[in-house]
Amino acid sequence: MMATVTGILGKKVGMTQLFDNNGEVRPATVIKAGPCVVTMVKTATKDGYDAAQVGLVEFVKESRLNRPMKGHFAKHNLPPVKFMREFGIQFDSAEEAQDGNGRVKVGDRLLVDMLEGEKFVDVIGTTKGRGFAGVVKRHKFAGGPKSHGSMFTINGSIGSSAFPSRVFPGMRMGGHMGNAQKTVRNLRVLGIDKEEGLLVVEGAVPGPEGGYLVIRKPAAPPRERRGFTTGETIVNPLKASKRAAKKK
Repeated sequence: MMATVTGILGKKVGMTQLFDNNGEVRPATVIKAGPCVVTMVKTATKDGYDAAQVGLVEFVKESRLNRPMKGHFAKHNLPPVKFMREFGIQFDSAEEAQDGNGRVKVGDRLLVDMLEGEKFVDVIGTTKGRGFAGVVKRHKFAGGPKSHGSMFTINGSIGSSAFPSRVFPGMRMGGHMGNAQKTVRNLRVLGIDKEEGLLVVEGAVPGPEGGYLVIRKPAAPPRERRGFTTGETIVNPLKASKRAAKKK
């Protein structure tokens, strides 16, 4: 077996809806996953940990890259990439981690088919920037009275009087909203299109259309209930034990 990278990069295409076998509608997000290239490999003996630096292959002008990045790509004859992230490397055994055969190498290509067989994925993205927002929009405050002469969207008093005569850190107030990194865990994989390099997941992911995304194998996948995926009847252990006792 060969070592594998635990994630891939992509861009959000948009949202749609799919119907399952029961006729129920499922909101879905289409992601253009890959193609990616391994631009650097870090090892435990040299760097202290095993990881692979992965870049999303897309058209990038060389003028957009600085001289260190140009030299980094030219050293291994790699295409210029703008969006790069590090992923861990998954080994099947400890002997494989020490053995040099089958390791991830610089220049290896990563496609969406690496996620084939995965039921869930974790998606990391940057949320849409909303600019300056008040407490009603930013923190879902109820606001004040809506009658004439009232200031509806203000947050009211925030400080104490003589003691402690200051505002405590973490006070929820108006400010910059959005444009923050968010992780959505355990999104169910609804389908993979190998020809177009598309990944379809159930639910929404952070960011606008065309935004960069990091797709990882799930860190803590949910445990499937017994009989949930196979269509079998879920057995209640308490009732089953009572029925078995009566037969005896």
